[in-house]
Amino acid sequence: MSQRSIQAEKLGILGGGQLGRMLIQSALDFNLDIKILDPDENAPCKKVSGEFVIGKLTDFDTVYNFGKDCDIISIEIENVNTDALKRLQSEGKKVFPQPEVIELIQDKRIQKQFYQANNIPTAEFILTENRNDVSNYKDFLPAVNKLGKEGYDGRGVQVLRSESDLGKAFDAKGLLEKLINFKKEIAVIVARNEHGEITSFPPVELVFHPEANLVEYLFAPAEISKAVALEADTIAKKVISKLNMVGLLAVEMFVDQDDQVLVNEVAPRPHNSGHQTIEANYTSQYEQHLRAIFDLPLGSTEALIPSAMVNLLGEDGYSGQAKYEGLNAVMEQKGVHIHLYGKKLTKPFRKMGHVTIVDRDVAALKEKVNFVKQTLKVIA
Repeated sequence: MSQRSIQAEKLGILGGGQLGRMLIQSALDFNLDIKILDPDENAPCKKVSGEFVIGKLTDFDTVYNFGKDCDIISIEIENVNTDALKRLQSEGKKVFPQPEVIELIQDKRIQKQFYQANNIPTAEFILTENRNDVSNYKDFLPAVNKLGKEGYDGRGVQVLRSESDLGKAFDAKGLLEKLINFKKEIAVIVARNEHGEITSFPPVELVFHPEANLVEYLFAPAEISKAVALEADTIAKKVISKLNMVGLLAVEMFVDQDDQVLVNEVAPRPHNSGHQTIEANYTSQYEQHLRAIFDLPLGSTEALIPSAMVNLLGEDGYSGQAKYEGLNAVMEQKGVHIHLYGKKLTKPFRKMGHVTIVDRDVAALKEKVNFVKQTLKVIA
């Protein structure tokens, strides 16, 4: 692999949220020049980026003008203008993940068709045009109704268990996906550089919040058989290879009652299911993303120690200036690492930070997860 001076290149990141913030924290180790675009003047990246531009991520001119003086452009959110990225790519800019990959993943309908076309196991599905169309498929229930575009962090997902739920269906293009009777939800984060080198992190086990439909906490490694872990790893590597994608890809999967592994969704960027890698693995997901997009040797993904991650979500019923209750009690615990995202205002279920917990004793790890969940609250 040829040597390359990454310090001489400017990295532009579309999105200035917590993922971008942690990516910058990793990029500091490489002395990288980072430029951020985000519509929020108080975004988490504002105070830590070398250059911060306020602008709409879906506006062609804004994205195009932002990227013109960057050498490499990447994302921390999928809802971006891919036409502008294609123009930049045609003018010689490196864009990773590639615009056509982002475009495919932006639309869950096209994403599901991609799995089907490439023999990647996924739940049975039907494409739907609107709410009335969904009602034609009452015999397909129970199912999950998903918006084709712009669903994010649990939004744009509705479970339809019976005919009486059909009124909850989205009145827009989407899909119906057969509701899987799963044992576990897992995720594998996989990375690929321009040379085609691929590495994957060990599968993690996800537990979702019952109301907010986003990850509440996770355990790493997942408590699954070696055969299931190998199957999940194989599938994740197949997905990124078939996409021919450069960068980091989070592959969320179901493990059903027969130990069959099915792809749920993917995210072409650092992901909530990889936060714990900062403390628990030789290479964090953020460093791995940088290694991949700069075409550097990929780092070891081996875990140093069992870990867990608890999302700090704004408490239901609280909106306003964020206050952290129970912070000192949690910090007194051995192996607990707190990451606050710099968001001044809290609202119900907003991601305000996360806590990584490491412990060689898995039983103790689970006890600490419960302690953190019960003790550390984001209120106003």
